[in-house]
Amino acid sequence: MLDKLLFYFNLPSLRHAATDSGGLSFPGLMSLFANAVFAISAEKLSDLPPPDGAEIAFAGRSNAGKSSAINALAGQTRLAFVSKTPGRTQLINFFRLTNGALLVDLPGYGYAAVPEKIRRHWQSVLAAYLSRRSSICGLVLIMDARRPLTELDRQMLEWFGPTGKPIHVLLTKADKLTRNEAAATLRSTREALSPWSDQVSVQLFSSLKKTGMDEAESVIGGWLGHVTRQEKEMPPVKGEKNRGPETP
Repeated sequence: MLDKLLFYFNLPSLRHAATDSGGLSFPGLMSLFANAVFAISAEKLSDLPPPDGAEIAFAGRSNAGKSSAINALAGQTRLAFVSKTPGRTQLINFFRLTNGALLVDLPGYGYAAVPEKIRRHWQSVLAAYLSRRSSICGLVLIMDARRPLTELDRQMLEWFGPTGKPIHVLLTKADKLTRNEAAATLRSTREALSPWSDQVSVQLFSSLKKTGMDEAESVIGGWLGHVTRQEKEMPPVKGEKNRGPETP
């Protein structure tokens, strides 16, 4: 019961209410993504850890701002590697959250300079991971707000959509648009995704301005709200550094 109460207090809306109402404060409360740590990397499906816990997958076109979005949510600058060369990340990287779940940073897709052999390899790995991985509880799909819903973005939807699990679209780099342009992009993207209306949600996001952070965390936190926290009993995955005993 205490674990569930702590989880729900960690949702941004409740954190704000707790600190803004009557001067109350809860210094032990923090972001869902705070203190995330690297766990393990996988190059192929056989390298994946056992699907024993909840996983939140982050996917996006190369240079759409996926790594920057992860770092912004985690409140860190180098949790996910940000490269000036699109297509640089070619591993599936797992990061352990304090509630025991895993944040999964998938390789960026769609960069033309990547050799064809590598592109085909990652296409097959991503398709298999997104369509078959039982431990995924939701997909965060990163799209550049200036160029949303590319052909490859739609391919991600086609691979993951049949699972019936939730998808949350972050329209990143929203700070590059005027307020009217951003509102129009949000509206048109929601309309385009209306066939998945019961499964897909969409929001504007800016890693630079830190806008949309609370909304994103609330949505993702909701996916994990029905997952029983087993941090004390959950051993490190194969290849993951022992996290040590949990602090009471």
